[in-house]
Amino acid sequence: MDRNADREPARPHGAALLGKACDVLEAVAAAPGGIAQSELMAQLGLSRTTTYRILGVLVARGLLRQDPARRVYAVGFRLMEIAQGMGHGAWSAPDLPAVAAPELRSLRDATGETAYVAVLEGREVVALGKFEGAHEVRSAARLGQRKPLHCTSQGKAILAFLPDGERDKLLKRLPMTPLTHHTITDRRRLASALRIVQARGFATDDEEIVEGVRCVGAPVLDPEGTVVGAVSVAGPAWRMTRERLDLLGPEVAAAGRRIGAQLRPAVPKAASGTPAQPMSAAAAFHGASPRWSAQAGLVWWCDMLAPELRCLPPGGLDRHVTRTEVPIRALTLDERGAAILVDMEGAVTRVTPDGQSRALTPLPAAPTALRIHPNGDAWAALPTPDGGSVIGVLSAAGITQPAWRLPGTVSALAWAPDGTALFAATLAFGTVHRLEVGRTAPLLLARLPAGGGRPAGLAVDRDGGVWTALYDGWSVARLGAEGEVDRILPLPVPRPTDIGFGGPDLDTLYVATARDGMALDALAAAPLSGRLLAVGAGVCGVEEVGTAWF
Repeated sequence: MDRNADREPARPHGAALLGKACDVLEAVAAAPGGIAQSELMAQLGLSRTTTYRILGVLVARGLLRQDPARRVYAVGFRLMEIAQGMGHGAWSAPDLPAVAAPELRSLRDATGETAYVAVLEGREVVALGKFEGAHEVRSAARLGQRKPLHCTSQGKAILAFLPDGERDKLLKRLPMTPLTHHTITDRRRLASALRIVQARGFATDDEEIVEGVRCVGAPVLDPEGTVVGAVSVAGPAWRMTRERLDLLGPEVAAAGRRIGAQLRPAVPKAASGTPAQPMSAAAAFHGASPRWSAQAGLVWWCDMLAPELRCLPPGGLDRHVTRTEVPIRALTLDERGAAILVDMEGAVTRVTPDGQSRALTPLPAAPTALRIHPNGDAWAALPTPDGGSVIGVLSAAGITQPAWRLPGTVSALAWAPDGTALFAATLAFGTVHRLEVGRTAPLLLARLPAGGGRPAGLAVDRDGGVWTALYDGWSVARLGAEGEVDRILPLPVPRPTDIGFGGPDLDTLYVATARDGMALDALAAAPLSGRLLAVGAGVCGVEEVGTAWF
């Protein structure tokens, strides 16, 4: 009799045991309905004792779960959590599949085909999320399935938008295995195809991985332009014709852009630059309208309630210029760099840096916000009897041809660098709207929560980013193209009221602040309240244009 027949096999140790545990995980994941212990033993050639120990540890860690009724093992919720949450350091979102889900659903609903989101993993792409198509015959690739880069629309979309050096290095290592007679196997031909993908913004898979299946995909880029994945739509070739691929490509690319715009940190990063520095000797009750005049070489700003006009020359503190009898409502520049003041009663005054004042034609009503278009036209927001605002070109008769109407009182305006869009902030509602020239319907860019501060002043940088002073928010925020807060400048005061870029290089952000209405203990905690602050924002602004109208 063999005395060793009933002995327990030698226990695997170290890397061998870890490898067997990985084999168990892969076998369970490959069994959609779960797999029994006996099947695992037979499939992997493991002893009962080793299989039992591995399963016990994996179940205890949540990587596998046991179905007592059917006596099978399935993928555990902890493993799903890890898969869904992976990439904290790879992209700026905690959960790419969850962020992509609404867009995948929309693509599926619009096309009837299966939509996927995938990420790069080594020399392959891995699908992390999908929405099944509506047809009985449809693409049905499994989540977690690895696919080659060279013959999938997802892989080519990711490759095309990698940095040049990284892409070239990866191309040299690709196996270029032919999977169908359509598969691209020549590296030079693939490199040429990737240049076309870069130009079009989307990639196609023309039966290159599976005969009879076509796919169109586009990259997902985070707000910094880094490719973090790809989104795609796939279906049978007889439905997904080449003509249909070309029609769907721009739609898939747009979905990828919308997903990427949401991939931002949970806490917006602080913008690079210098801390806020006080630039005024005295504190204003309610500072407003810091405007850089290149002609005069100084920053104009005002205290609306004092009421007082001040200016800041280069290399020093600000100085008093003049006072008015009535509180100031708006400040802008004329084409020679002088300040134009509009008071609460509509009186208009031109003031030069040496304090010389001249009354101009008064307005029938004082604007709540005033900004000059790049062509020199003065645009303003005026209150309406119903509590809203009307926005349009300002004339001696007021606004005779309104371009837009908004609910609430508009507190600030700022033009896009090319003059095709005007941004309007409504402090009471916490909204910033994008108003496109030639389109009467306002577009809501952002609605900011009251707890984080309300949008007061506005400024636009050269890259098109919209900056807003967050009143009662202790900060200035930059809004991205989709209205997301992508940068924060912390301030030592709670109530920034208005902002403007200035300096010879327009690389300093000037921030007007308020102390009116603040409690004594709040003033003690923020002694710079009411001062004009200068902050290095890390970006350059757009020069303020003067007007010849006044």
